[in-house]
Amino acid sequence: MTKKHVAVLKGGWSSEREVSLSSGRGCAEALRQQGYRVTEIDVGRDVADQLLKIQPDVVFNALHGRWGEDGCVQGMLEILNIPYTHSGVLASALAMHKERAKEVFRAAGLPVAQSVVVSREEAARGHVMNPPYVIKPVDQGSSVGVFIVREGENRPPAELTSPDWNLGNMVMAERYIAGRELTCAVMGEEVLGVTEIVANTQFYDYEAKYAAGGSRHEVPAKIDAESYAEVQRVALAAHRALGCRGVSRADFRFDDTKPGKPELILLEVNTQPGMTPTSLVPELANLAGYSYGELVSWMVEDASCDR
Repeated sequence: MTKKHVAVLKGGWSSEREVSLSSGRGCAEALRQQGYRVTEIDVGRDVADQLLKIQPDVVFNALHGRWGEDGCVQGMLEILNIPYTHSGVLASALAMHKERAKEVFRAAGLPVAQSVVVSREEAARGHVMNPPYVIKPVDQGSSVGVFIVREGENRPPAELTSPDWNLGNMVMAERYIAGRELTCAVMGEEVLGVTEIVANTQFYDYEAKYAAGGSRHEVPAKIDAESYAEVQRVALAAHRALGCRGVSRADFRFDDTKPGKPELILLEVNTQPGMTPTSLVPELANLAGYSYGELVSWMVEDASCDR
């Protein structure tokens, strides 16, 4: 049987362009090895015209950041009636906006940190909550523009007033959770394992995520069995609460630094998790017995419209 013609969307013009190019290259090569006919598209604003010209059977969405994982490309693909991977319009838009996603998580009874959304100017004038806290853009990914304000610091980060800031006017200030960084992937309705991420930088920032040697992954995470199962439960519940499809990845803080039961906090759900050589989802899929090729093949066969 002839395998499908897959268009791999990569690149784009968000702040996560380089990561997306790497994800797209890896996915395209793996799909070719699985026997698919693959066309790679470095996405520009004429992407709809390009798709209409090549008429693929499926779109593999390897875009990251705004326009690629916030519902915009998904809406275009719905209009073009081309089946696509990952989540649909609503889930993508909700997950990308950190505060809107938190509202959904709270309604589902999932553990999230105290936070407030303010303008960048207000956040730069003075502390909007007592340190320590984290400042992050409200609708970006890959830890772009994230800063930790430590206890005892007199001022918010100076970068907030930089004329080069291009990450939107609204930011989230969120209570800082000490402890460990955990992540858990969901594949359809199958919850995968849990990874602990040990950053070799100050925290799990953009460099730690994507630079060689930027972080070390403990797969599976060395935490107690009850906590491990709870991370998996919350990851699947968050995936369902947002209405995600395909593959997603939930990120957590796990504070076991104090006596008593550890505190588990859900930070966010990534509807377009990275698929680079250092990415987490391929590792977790491998732990569950799926090769990289089998993972991307599953994602293509899972693709649909009206997601």
